[in-house]
Amino acid sequence: MATGKDGDDTITAEVCNEADIGDGELCEVMVAGHPVLLVRNKKEFSALGSRCPHYGAPLSKGVLRGHRLRCPWHGACFNIKTGDIEEYPSLDCLPCFKVTVEQGKVFVTAKKKDLESSVRVKNTSKRCLLNPNTVLLLGGGVAALVCAETLRQEGFTGRIIMATKEKHAPYDKSKLIKEMTMKAEDLYLRKPEFLSARDIELWTEKEAVSVDFQKQKVHFKDGSSQKYNQLLIATGSHSSSLKVPGADLQNVCHLQTPEDSSKILELAAGRNVVVVGASFIGMEAAAFLSDKAAAVSVVEKDEFPFQKTLGPQVGGVCMKMLQNNGVKFYTKTELCELKGKDGKVTEAIIASGKKLPADVVVLGIGALPSSEFLKGTSIARDSSGAILVDLCMQTNIPNVFAAGDVVSFPVALLDGERSSIHHQQVAEAHGSIAALNMLKKQKELHTVPFFWTTMLGKSIHYAGCGKGFTDTVVKGSLEQQKFLIFYIRDGFVTAAASLNCDPMVSLIAEVLYSGKRISKEEAE
Repeated sequence: MATGKDGDDTITAEVCNEADIGDGELCEVMVAGHPVLLVRNKKEFSALGSRCPHYGAPLSKGVLRGHRLRCPWHGACFNIKTGDIEEYPSLDCLPCFKVTVEQGKVFVTAKKKDLESSVRVKNTSKRCLLNPNTVLLLGGGVAALVCAETLRQEGFTGRIIMATKEKHAPYDKSKLIKEMTMKAEDLYLRKPEFLSARDIELWTEKEAVSVDFQKQKVHFKDGSSQKYNQLLIATGSHSSSLKVPGADLQNVCHLQTPEDSSKILELAAGRNVVVVGASFIGMEAAAFLSDKAAAVSVVEKDEFPFQKTLGPQVGGVCMKMLQNNGVKFYTKTELCELKGKDGKVTEAIIASGKKLPADVVVLGIGALPSSEFLKGTSIARDSSGAILVDLCMQTNIPNVFAAGDVVSFPVALLDGERSSIHHQQVAEAHGSIAALNMLKKQKELHTVPFFWTTMLGKSIHYAGCGKGFTDTVVKGSLEQQKFLIFYIRDGFVTAAASLNCDPMVSLIAEVLYSGKRISKEEAE
């Protein structure tokens, strides 16, 4: 196709004939050697970056509903008119290009630098010293990060402080287990320079130990304190502790930080690994270590992995995948004791009395909200310690918001029943909503939870909230590892998961987002 330069930096290319693309179609075209996504919606053309800024998924395989384009892999949504994010987990937007139609031919005009990057970072305000307001964000995960960025994108010019007990800038926790070989810096979602350029102060190794809500002041472990005008509590969750004899032996590991990940990988090489718990952390760790350790054994109290979230059918498929890679499973049993030598773990004893050789033990036995520092305060929490928030992420205390794994919030797909949902995309949505309500924009959370788990190069995608499901409908074949499964509660679909069926889960996420209810009969 013909290409011409309108100036040093701008390129115009003929990409196709108008008749080549039907209404509602997505098509990848080339402009000066770079892929561009061409979209036709109600006869109007739009052109955008062709890859999702999150993990690079081809958006031509995505789902278009109205002006919303949803990524086929992890559910990020973009407005095709503006390229702006409408649904996380992507942090960045898509560049948009000018489209013209002349004599039945379609032309795209784009700046060379936009074609090369395929990512657009939103413009932000900076700090103005005349604005005396301080927003203090406790936590260094995605909820706090997105809150900080949203405040700046929406024009907030006061002081923003992000205080985290971690050593690092916000990083991609989903890769901690899926890609244990990565260095901490390679996991960063935003580099420290990015934050400082937007006047977002990052305080690392700064753990909050108490909050005085009346004085609007947070006290830290190092003895310092900080006043705030508005506070976001986004301290996340921490691994449940193991309560068996020998739990304090060396090489019994939680997997929460890049340092934990590196340590486990180093200890596991050519050795015997016992994984306790067969949910996301346990299963992804077992899969990743299966070709690196001498042996991997998984101990799980339920009959199948992921039994409470993905159900026994999908759990059975995942179990078989890992068994085929040499992983041994001990299900419907519990770890009773760890034994060691010279202070280091050497074996794990399960309920039957069987002894499993264990040079390293990886714990994936659930997570609890990190809210202990709020004990004795007037903030409302549930019996697990999760902070209760409304759909504006507002707690029961004025000017105090909470977001992410540390909260319990009303879930639309559960008819407003409260739940804690520990997914990256949900935490990001919480952070954004909290920021908008700090700025008095009165915006309520409206999102469909979306997550994924990757084992041995295969990804299961999940959308919705299947908590309390009583029935399932399976399309495709579980045996052939190509399926779509619907989770049913009270006769209606509340969630769906798939393997090798993209972009079906993204399509169902859009249907659920629109408020349409899918009956069991329709799913069948």
